[in-house]
Amino acid sequence: MSGRSLVRFAGYACIVVLLLLTIGITLTVGWRPFIGPQKRPLTARHFEPTPERLKRGEYLVEHTSLCYGCHTAFDAKDRDTPQFLEAKGAGRVMADQGDFRVVAPNITPDPETGIGNWTDDELARAIREGIGRDGRALFPMMPYKSFRHMSDEDLASVIVYLRSQPPDHHDPGKTHLPFPVSRLINSAPQPVTTVAAPDSANPVAYGKYLVTAVGVCGDCHTPRDSHGQPIAGMSMAGGNIFDDSGHPVATANITPDPSGISYYDEGLFVRVMRTASVKGRKLNVMMPTWAFSGLTDQDLKSIYAYLRTLPPVRHRIDNTEKPSLCKIDGQMHGMGELN
Repeated sequence: MSGRSLVRFAGYACIVVLLLLTIGITLTVGWRPFIGPQKRPLTARHFEPTPERLKRGEYLVEHTSLCYGCHTAFDAKDRDTPQFLEAKGAGRVMADQGDFRVVAPNITPDPETGIGNWTDDELARAIREGIGRDGRALFPMMPYKSFRHMSDEDLASVIVYLRSQPPDHHDPGKTHLPFPVSRLINSAPQPVTTVAAPDSANPVAYGKYLVTAVGVCGDCHTPRDSHGQPIAGMSMAGGNIFDDSGHPVATANITPDPSGISYYDEGLFVRVMRTASVKGRKLNVMMPTWAFSGLTDQDLKSIYAYLRTLPPVRHRIDNTEKPSLCKIDGQMHGMGELN
């Protein structure tokens, strides 16, 4: 083969490799890890701090969305309710393992370490769309993929309430993610323009909104694989392990299967959420009934109505039994060997 033929062959080979690489990236991770997250331009919108929004915002932040459960350091070991170690919303280190460090930042109105200098739309974009003030993608431990379904008015209420709280000068540090995680998360954010309010007169529809859009129950109650992705067909079937209480506990199966909560009626569900106990058996503090007990009866009944419509999933979990390996979720929990 002549030198000219070799050059031509190498050129064709490079073109083929580039085409295959382009197709491979397009069909797998996509181009967002390389070009950055999808984001919309910021606007000058402002949310008027009305009494109605303050009241609704308090309800959402303190009882429904559990914002302070992530954004405040707490001690839950051997306690019935967590003891907050910092001012509410002052920030918390969620994970710190070598190069992998995730921080839930200060969301008090402090101008230096918190959100005091953020615009309303910067906050709105972070909460529902996963874009930080600096334009980077937020780690999806912040449940913006659920919050993107939060209504415009509820979003406004959350922001108005957060701005009304006392500022606290506390810097919990910054999130640091190793490569390639730092790039792959660029695919998670999606722009949101407007979300209508849910139909509060329809218990199932409103319960779905409370569970999936503002309460993000699935983040705890849906088991995940080794890559952190929800396991297909296991929505709300439990099995995630939490150990902040000092006693590792698996989240419950809350589908209407006999291995879940098929024996619950509406009255029992409301009592469990109010008292943090199931017929005398105390729930672990990692189930935040200390916050959810502040929900109205109507909202708790709507949540129950929606949970009853979920596909039943057979997944046995019992935290009173000795942990064993579960082949479904890959976790060690009571009754795991029976799945």
